[in-house]
Amino acid sequence: MNKIALNFSRIFVGVLFIFSGLIKANDTLGFGYKLEEYFDVFHISFFSPYATGIAMILCVLEIVLGALLLFGFWNRKVATGLLGIIIFFTFLTFVSAAFKVVTSCGCFGDAIPLTPWQSFSKDLVLLLLIVYLFIHRNSILPVTQNAGVQKIALIAVVALSFIFTIYTYSYLPVIDFLPYKVGASLPDAMKIPEGAEPDQYLIMYKLKNKATAETKEMSDKDYLKTEIWKDSNWQIVGNPVQKLIKKGYEPKIKDLIISDAAGTNYTKELLENPYYNLIIVAYNLNNTNTEAIGKLNALTMDATEQFNIRTVLLTSNSAQDAEAFSKRSKLLSEIFYADAVPLKSMVRANPGVLLLKNGVVINKWSYQSVPSFEKLKTAYFDK
Repeated sequence: MNKIALNFSRIFVGVLFIFSGLIKANDTLGFGYKLEEYFDVFHISFFSPYATGIAMILCVLEIVLGALLLFGFWNRKVATGLLGIIIFFTFLTFVSAAFKVVTSCGCFGDAIPLTPWQSFSKDLVLLLLIVYLFIHRNSILPVTQNAGVQKIALIAVVALSFIFTIYTYSYLPVIDFLPYKVGASLPDAMKIPEGAEPDQYLIMYKLKNKATAETKEMSDKDYLKTEIWKDSNWQIVGNPVQKLIKKGYEPKIKDLIISDAAGTNYTKELLENPYYNLIIVAYNLNNTNTEAIGKLNALTMDATEQFNIRTVLLTSNSAQDAEAFSKRSKLLSEIFYADAVPLKSMVRANPGVLLLKNGVVINKWSYQSVPSFEKLKTAYFDK
């Protein structure tokens, strides 16, 4: 029985760690954004510039520890490493859930979104299994005792993990779980279907009894039902607040508003353009790759001159900063503005490029993989 429990725990934990590591490694930049949220919460924002590097290391560490657990190599060190990591993540997910500071832990990236309490529950289960493995770590037997084979396996797992992580960072996720993925219709993803149930709220009142100084909180429905309003001793204090009691339909894209420097909304015009248009996303112009911007500038000129392709640059910087950047870089594209959160989701690169037509994402690229104008011309514009 102990052997069955040990093997189950070993396989379950090992596979889950590999899966979790791979999912996050598929979108290292997105995991880095999530780490930045945690850094802000714990007031250690000085780590933020290193968030992506830390994310890469954590992804590789998860994959490697999961694989070594399955292989049974270095059982004492691996069990200790797993225990340290799960204690750390359990603490983070508890803080997220209890204090509502980070709405999603990013445990499985955007592939499997979990609420903070779901994340914490998952980590509690893992903690119990890993504690069991740690207690019985000496009973974990390796698949081979050959030290040379063990070292080769370790080097192979580390190398493959790093290669995959660096590849997705450089050339976008292999599998895109975000609403701006290739083939997605952005206008459709922003719509709420007819008849869809909206969020349901209660209006909450704070009441105070003038005679006894007793206080209580009550919904608007109970306020009327109990007829407490007839008792002149009870008075509403402060402003009523809305309390969400049932989540309604939520569109896949709910936070994208594109405007010009004057604040005029251009979302519909840009996203529903019936012709090909190029969207350059540089959510942070201060950290964007300026060499790539230069190449995209040349692409903009050719696309405009030969096919009248509209090219715009989206950023979350201020209009003043964007104007100064435009002059320095001699930008040929129009500049529009949106919040950083949806821009980071549009394309995991700074800058990145989306090719749209009728609001559909035809293709998207990191600045490191944008095709030449001739290739774009052959693949899309000439057809």
